[in-house]
Amino acid sequence: MVGAKMAAPAAASIRERQTVALKRMLNFNETHVKNSTGEPVWKVLIYDRFGQDIISPLLSVKELRDMGITLHLLLHSDRDPIPDVPAVYFVMPTEENIDRMCQDLRNQLYESYYLNFISAISRSKLEDIANAALAASAVTQVAKVFDQYLNFITLEDDMFVLCNQNKELVSYRAINRPDITDTEVETVMDTIVDSLFCFFVTLGAVPIIRCSRGTAAEMVAVKLDKKLRENLRDARNSLFTGDTLGAGQFSFQRPLLVLVDRNIDLATPLHHTWTYQALVHDVLDFHLNRVNLEESSGVENSPAGARPKRKNKKSYDLTPVDKFWQKHKGSPFPEVAESVQQELESYRAQEDEVKRLKSIMGLEGEDEGAISMLSDNTAKLTSAVSSLPELLEKKRLIDLHTNVATAVLEHIKTRKLDVYFECEEKIMSKTTLDKSLLDIISDPDAGTPEDKMRLFLIYYISTQQAPSEADLEQYKKALTDAGCDLNPLQYIKQWKAFAKMASAPASYGNTTTKPMGLLSRVMNTGSQFVMEGVKNLVLKQQNLPVTRILDNLMEMKSNPETDDYRYFDPKMLRGSDSSVPRNKNPFQEAIVFVVGGGNYIEYQNLVDYIKGKQGKHILYGCSELFNATQFIKQLSQLGQK
Repeated sequence: MVGAKMAAPAAASIRERQTVALKRMLNFNETHVKNSTGEPVWKVLIYDRFGQDIISPLLSVKELRDMGITLHLLLHSDRDPIPDVPAVYFVMPTEENIDRMCQDLRNQLYESYYLNFISAISRSKLEDIANAALAASAVTQVAKVFDQYLNFITLEDDMFVLCNQNKELVSYRAINRPDITDTEVETVMDTIVDSLFCFFVTLGAVPIIRCSRGTAAEMVAVKLDKKLRENLRDARNSLFTGDTLGAGQFSFQRPLLVLVDRNIDLATPLHHTWTYQALVHDVLDFHLNRVNLEESSGVENSPAGARPKRKNKKSYDLTPVDKFWQKHKGSPFPEVAESVQQELESYRAQEDEVKRLKSIMGLEGEDEGAISMLSDNTAKLTSAVSSLPELLEKKRLIDLHTNVATAVLEHIKTRKLDVYFECEEKIMSKTTLDKSLLDIISDPDAGTPEDKMRLFLIYYISTQQAPSEADLEQYKKALTDAGCDLNPLQYIKQWKAFAKMASAPASYGNTTTKPMGLLSRVMNTGSQFVMEGVKNLVLKQQNLPVTRILDNLMEMKSNPETDDYRYFDPKMLRGSDSSVPRNKNPFQEAIVFVVGGGNYIEYQNLVDYIKGKQGKHILYGCSELFNATQFIKQLSQLGQK
């Protein structure tokens, strides 16, 4: 039984480190295995849903194929025996998974078995597998058993989320349920800590931990400190020994882990947003870096009374390889629309070239598939032709972003999201509003009932002085008339009363957005995007509460907000309960982890914040990633109690 962590070369990001670990696993945990002809060894990959969620944002089907994976199948699907092929398993060590693996051994499905557990497997479960292997006389076929410590999902170079499958277990609602028992709390915390532990093993670093007192974040900190400590003590089996430690990007200084509780800021997850990635997550179905769009195929030209055509579902992967996405995911939406338009125009200029190239190659009517087959031979053709695959890829990305941005724009226009965004920004920065909240709530054309509820909750959370009972009744009536579910408000009222005892409301900086007059360029009729009536709001950098807390702790600033944060150093022999940091130097690397769920607005805010800091790195993680719709749903369930 070995921990499958070898010393990785200094990898820049958690994304690279997790990808390297997965590739090593797919190579039977050797650094590189090819047979004598230089071909990869063909094998099948068997994963559960957890494994699938970890692999899919990192490796494409093509990359899997390049690594010799001919088939990838779910553990609990009906699988046919393939007796002459090795199988790599990547699953959680749960009872049912282990039963199924034992069944595979009994049925002699594969030539050999490489068992990789996403999270550490217990001794007793390991014995179950050994017994099954003995009974099936398949002991020699079980080639290796590894604990991979990869129980988290990396979405960006600097962003990760704990889990996706059973996220109800660690959701905001699960942690904040009034009727939660102590044992349930323990289970939730253990689940979170297990994943964070895996994260640090993969990162190859032992952090210094800071957290707020009296919150779920503190429970996580205490447990994580203990788990890291126990692992460091057991020198023989420690996962943080010599090789891996110096190899990380953290060779000079240890990273800071800031654990914050979602309850310090409930307004941001409800906030309407204005940057591309956060908007896609807010208004479209965007999940583990894949966006699913429904494309209506139009009814205009069908005969009267015909049924509208079925909506086509299309899904697109928004990956780090996509240069446009990398460059613009944090940009304000009007800027994105303009950039898509520019890309389109520059592509059109090259399109004639594509047509010419296709005709030289005799490919006029061919589909892209045939062309990609040909792209291997392009080297043999003239040098001009070599640009064809590149141009087609460019075209694919432009089409993708045209479709995604158009879908987002539809929402902005039909729901007046620019109005909501601007109004909420003003509320959060305590600026006077142009038009009263009641007007917006009562305006039947402005947004969905949920949009109105979000706006009102932000107002309710952010005001120093809660509205009087009479005013509140008036708001409630307007919200009910607009078709809103008032349950979330019930919960926020209780939360606010409780939070008031604990501390003053979070402040959001006092800057506002400046409307810049509508975009002149995009207004040209030639543009794909008709931005009429959509405000071109420009963002001014203002730190959200999470970013502010991080800034205080990372830069060692003294601030009443963070001065009593607890300090843990798992490497110190005796754990001391203090809030006095031993280290007085500012940190270069930090991980912010939000217990109770995070969002792309905070992530983007941190990214913007660190841009101004030379040579510093931040990672953002959260127990689950939700958009406002999902969050409101949890608040509503909490409010029904």
